Amino acid sequence: MRKPLCDSLVARSKNPNMVFLTGDLGFMALEPLQQTMGERFINAGVAEQNMISVAAALARQGLDAWVYSIAPFCYARPFEQIRNDIAFHHLPVKLVGNGGGYGYGVMGPTHHAIEDYGILLALPNLTAYVPVFDQDIPAVIDAAGDSSTASYIRLGRGEQPADFEVPAYAPWRQLLKGHGAPVVAVGPLAGTYIQVLREMPEATRPSLWAVAELPIHRHAPPAELLEQIDRTGHLCVAEEHVERGSFGAEFALYLMKQGKQARISHLYARAHHYPRYGSQNYLRKASGLDPQSLLLALADPS
Repeated sequence: MRKPLCDSLVARSKNPNMVFLTGDLGFMALEPLQQTMGERFINAGVAEQNMISVAAALARQGLDAWVYSIAPFCYARPFEQIRNDIAFHHLPVKLVGNGGGYGYGVMGPTHHAIEDYGILLALPNLTAYVPVFDQDIPAVIDAAGDSSTASYIRLGRGEQPADFEVPAYAPWRQLLKGHGAPVVAVGPLAGTYIQVLREMPEATRPSLWAVAELPIHRHAPPAELLEQIDRTGHLCVAEEHVERGSFGAEFALYLMKQGKQARISHLYARAHHYPRYGSQNYLRKASGLDPQSLLLALADPS
C-alpha cells in the first residue's frame, strides 16, 4: 500500500501546513513525496521517540503533522511519547505504520505488529484505520487528515482476487452476500477470504464483512449485519491481532450490551513466537488465520 500512500500524501502536500517525518524509512517508495515537499519532509533518523515528540510540537503549533515508520517502530518504541505528548494533549498527529500484523514475516517478532491497535486504542482521542484494499488509501488519508483527533493507519497490502470489484470505502463494508453465519474481518485479511467463500453455494455461504476503522463506538455495526447475527445465532471474527485488546473482544462486548445472543468464533494472532518463521501467509496459517482455518471454524463453531 506504500505507492497509493505516497500518491495520496503528494496530493495532500499542496497544503503548505503539512509536514512529514520518517524514521529513516520509506526508501524506494516515498521519494516522490520527498521531492515534492522539500524541507517539509524530515528524516528524523532512527530516533522514533524524538520523532514523535517533534511531531507533537509541530501539531501544537498548528501544522498538519504526519509520521511514518514500519508498524512496530511507529507505536511500540515511542509509546510513552504517543501517550504523553500526543494523546494527553489532544493533538491530531497522524501515525502511519507499514507492515501491520505479520507483515514483516521472516524478520520475526521484533518486527511484527500484532498488538498495535489494541494498545493504541487504550489511549484517549485516537482512531485506528486498517485499510482493506489499496484503493482505500486515498479515502483513509482524507479521513485521517481531516480528523481533529490523532490517528494510527495500519498499512498492509491489498489481497483481493484480481477479478473482484472493490466497493467504495466505508468503515464497514459487505464484500460478499450469503445466507450463512456472517464473517467479519479486520483490514486486508478480509481480502484473503473472498475467493474461498465465493466458491460456496449462496445458501451456505457466509456474508463477508470488512472493518476498516476502530474503535467500534465510532461507527456502529450496520443493521443488516446485526440482523444476520440474530438470524443465524453465530458470528465469526477474524483479525491479525492478539486476542487481548482485539476487535473481536470489543465486538463481543458490544453485542452483549445490546442484548444479542450469538456464538462467536474468533480467529486471531495466536503467538509472537513460533518454532519456525516464514512469510506472512506462513504465519497466518500457523495462527489459524488462513482461508482453510476459516472454513473449519464455520463448519464447527463449538
